[in-house]
Amino acid sequence: MSKIEQALSKYNTQIDDAQVREAVKKIIAEKVPQNDNEEVKRFMFGSIELTTLTTVDSAESVLKLVEKVNKFAHDYPDMPHVATVVTYPRFTKLVSESLEVEGVIPTCVSGAFPSSQALMEIKVAETALAIRDGAKNVDIVLHVGEFLSGDYETVCEEIQEQKAACGEVPMKVILETGDLGSASNIKIASILSMYAGADYIKTSTGKEKISATPEAVYVMCQAIKEYYDETGIQVGLKPAGGINTVMDALTYYTIVKEVLGEKWLTNELFRLGTSRLANLLLSELEGKEVKFF
Repeated sequence: MSKIEQALSKYNTQIDDAQVREAVKKIIAEKVPQNDNEEVKRFMFGSIELTTLTTVDSAESVLKLVEKVNKFAHDYPDMPHVATVVTYPRFTKLVSESLEVEGVIPTCVSGAFPSSQALMEIKVAETALAIRDGAKNVDIVLHVGEFLSGDYETVCEEIQEQKAACGEVPMKVILETGDLGSASNIKIASILSMYAGADYIKTSTGKEKISATPEAVYVMCQAIKEYYDETGIQVGLKPAGGINTVMDALTYYTIVKEVLGEKWLTNELFRLGTSRLANLLLSELEGKEVKFF
């Protein structure tokens, strides 16, 4: 067997989608309500990756977002700050030089986000330049087309080369779970990404028709747990895309808690890729509508 086949043989990759749906349905019905409280909502606020990834982003608009993060720390000193500010690589230097809040991490998407359809040399160069400009987290995209074609070797090589460019900087691999088609594919993509060097696995770019789902996150958590049991390496998780309500976020929090346990419930290992959630959580915690971000 190849190294990839050997790695996959250690895991159960034949997943029944119906069983996943039932397991998730049970968790939502039985466990989510007990996490609907202020403590959890404050924690989730501190896990938010505040993101702007639009065609109309500019230095001016990105700077305004950073200024809001800086102002929030002043106006809400008793609230946790968001985890990161995520932008395209061209704004990394601006973000890293403008952030004034200790602990908020300048983060960028890289590797021809969101399609991953670029020459490998371009992906590596973009990632390396982002690190040069101050990125402290980097989010790349798994090559979904090659994965679905069964070319796992190319998929892993691309992740490994971009991780080499990141060095010690944590790298998230976006699986684009909505395009993978099955729970089994999500499990395989998760395992391959972790073996290739992912420090986090992430559901989605938010640019496809289907983004994060509870079922995808459940399978990814299973993969993370099994990988940890096999290797002792603790990989983080980032649901992203389509997190439109506080209940969406509570659902993902609860799945992590039930499958992975408290050890993963830190603002470092559990991240939420969403911007709209910041105002929603703040409104619930304040007891009135707040539109700060």
